[in-house]
Amino acid sequence: MHARLDPTPPSRRIGRRGALVAVAVIACAAHVVRSQDAPEPGEPRDLSSRLVPIVEARHLPGLAVFVVRDGEIVGQGAAGVRRAGADEPVTTEDLWHIGSCTKAMTATLAARLVEAGKLRWDTTIGECLGPVKDLGDEILPTYRSVTLRQLLSHRSGLPEDRSPDPTIWGKVWSLAGPMVGQRRNCASIVLSREPVSDPGSKMAYSNFGYVVAAAMMEQVTGQPWEELMKQQVFEPLEMHSAGFGPPSADNADHTHAVQPWGHRALGKAFSPVQPWTRGADNPSVHWPAGGVHLTLADWARFATSHVKGERGEETTFLSTGSWKILHEDAYQQHYALGWAVGSRPWAGGEVFSHSGSNGMWMAVIWLAPQRDVAVMAVTNVASSEASPGCDEAVVAALKSMDLLEPDP
Repeated sequence: MHARLDPTPPSRRIGRRGALVAVAVIACAAHVVRSQDAPEPGEPRDLSSRLVPIVEARHLPGLAVFVVRDGEIVGQGAAGVRRAGADEPVTTEDLWHIGSCTKAMTATLAARLVEAGKLRWDTTIGECLGPVKDLGDEILPTYRSVTLRQLLSHRSGLPEDRSPDPTIWGKVWSLAGPMVGQRRNCASIVLSREPVSDPGSKMAYSNFGYVVAAAMMEQVTGQPWEELMKQQVFEPLEMHSAGFGPPSADNADHTHAVQPWGHRALGKAFSPVQPWTRGADNPSVHWPAGGVHLTLADWARFATSHVKGERGEETTFLSTGSWKILHEDAYQQHYALGWAVGSRPWAGGEVFSHSGSNGMWMAVIWLAPQRDVAVMAVTNVASSEASPGCDEAVVAALKSMDLLEPDP
């Protein structure tokens, strides 16, 4: 049988293997050449040959995909190289930066802290951060009633910031010292500016909203978000590869890449970014909004926990009520807590998805709970071809699993 990814404690788990990639809209039906990728008995289907033409046509350095069905890894593949100009191939065991797909993990951490009694979904910024010395007076009164759930739903009144405001971004890059203090100071910066709408009234996608939520979590626990993520999410789900910032991507003398590098896009060309340099990722204070790296196998563990939770299957990780809150589109805005919400025919109904990029990587994930399926796709560049390339990888993976009709 295929290896299973079961979101129950290790004593009740049955094995551990790779994961799967998926992406964006899945409206196109790119032509996929049938290949000899039938798996050996008990092995996931090898989808690598299906990715090669996508890498070539979309001018991507590397591309990988993972598919999980009924808790089993049923398909995986990788094609291309870890670093442009070098010949180390990407593999299905490599580490990938998933950008804003981290948001679902930050929201999941919040659910764990709510269940532990450290927070409530209606805990406000004023309750949590108002009493903090040198911060309380910085928070505009309008923000004091904003709740944790509104922050994670992008309804805080903070502006849309997928293209960062340079006046804010410069201040954020200048922050230094212990991370808890940095996030507290980042919160003071963003919450001292006038909101763009009445809090709770409308959605505006805000990365900094997730940073403020993380600052609240840090305030009530006394621990940095990174440690909380390890203790509350990564360790319980056995996501042993998960870490923060760019993957550790080179050997000691930088002669070869032992993990994929991110790449800056230059039109259809791309330039590798040295992972040890300052510009290889967004500032670390920003990581709750998009700073996790991990293997696709470990991402699949996280995805499987959400699929099982949405299906109402009992887990010890979170209660049924918490899963419902994480996945509920409470404001009818096609976005829950860290997940875009919609429906697709291939999924048999509702889907949860997200894409993520720090400007040097691209990642996408789709959950189809009614089919008990998760699919993820990643590439180590964020060019104009990256998102369509990931989409095509997802389509190819879904066709290989007979979830989409093959081309005639």
